[in-house]
Amino acid sequence: MKAKSYDKLFDQYVHKKGIYESVVLIEKGTGETVFSKAYGGKDIDSPIIAASITKMFTAACIFILIQQGYITLNDSLLDFYEPAYLKGLHVYKGKDYSCELKISDLLCQTSGLADIYEEGKNSIKKRAVLSDTFISFDENMALTKEKEAHFPPNYKNNAYYADMNYNILGDIIEKVKQCSLERVFDQYIFSKIGMTKTYLPVSEKEYIPKVYYGDKQLYRPQFIMCSKASGGCITSARDLMRFIQAFFRGELFDKKMFDSRPYRKLQLSMFPICYGSGYMRIKMGGFSTSFLGQGDLIGHSGSTGSFAFYYPDKELFFVGDFNQMKDPALPVRFGMQLAMSAP
Repeated sequence: MKAKSYDKLFDQYVHKKGIYESVVLIEKGTGETVFSKAYGGKDIDSPIIAASITKMFTAACIFILIQQGYITLNDSLLDFYEPAYLKGLHVYKGKDYSCELKISDLLCQTSGLADIYEEGKNSIKKRAVLSDTFISFDENMALTKEKEAHFPPNYKNNAYYADMNYNILGDIIEKVKQCSLERVFDQYIFSKIGMTKTYLPVSEKEYIPKVYYGDKQLYRPQFIMCSKASGGCITSARDLMRFIQAFFRGELFDKKMFDSRPYRKLQLSMFPICYGSGYMRIKMGGFSTSFLGQGDLIGHSGSTGSFAFYYPDKELFFVGDFNQMKDPALPVRFGMQLAMSAP
């Protein structure tokens, strides 16, 4: 696909989807820039909210800790929490499975835990749209305990996307390393591979971008800061490109660790996304949509419009942001169209 065609596709998304700010960067595996464009005063070094792409940072740290011998995928949550604290976290059809949960269940979204970010009339997302709010880890645990789980841990081929899985992983990382998650991210990832504009904010003194919900611009620093391991990082398109390449090339950890994990289909609302070890997989063929192509698109998107994808069939990497919360599927559709149209 020529740069002119990428340009046309980008303009279509920006002007037809009510986008006010956007950036996209496409590179080949060789590091050659194929296409780069920004809109609304942005550029590839502008701060963007990583949102759920942060989960890939968290997954990378989990794999590194496994390689270093700190933890294993089969470790139980009982290795990190008292039974009384876990009680009621995962209840399905009257049975409490909380003490059966493992790190692998959280990493691969196979725990069955409810998604308090999206579910219910008073979901965290709806609250965040209305006003800025900080929800502590203990409060997240309490809110999750109020909702029934969707299935037992690691049940058949089920997977259910829930931010709480990664909030718990982030807390485990802090317990294991006995330091803050922002320090671990910096030590294991940001400083190691030169992500100079990426950070996990812990104070409103640090720059946190505004985000759009429809035509309304929101400033939600408290909400971003409490998202931490599941969605709290600030980054840039250039840094995301550095990360997505390092992640899938095995520069941060032995990539065999995630190559061996199965992919499972997420809940229907996430179709056609499957989930593996800390990242999404979108199969380009084999389902009835207008996005028919070859191979898989792997990586992650965020609910604020961010995306970081690798298309192995063509050895292409796509990163960027639409900075729009109202249509969280937008970056996935855009990534699929980029992959489908690749030469």
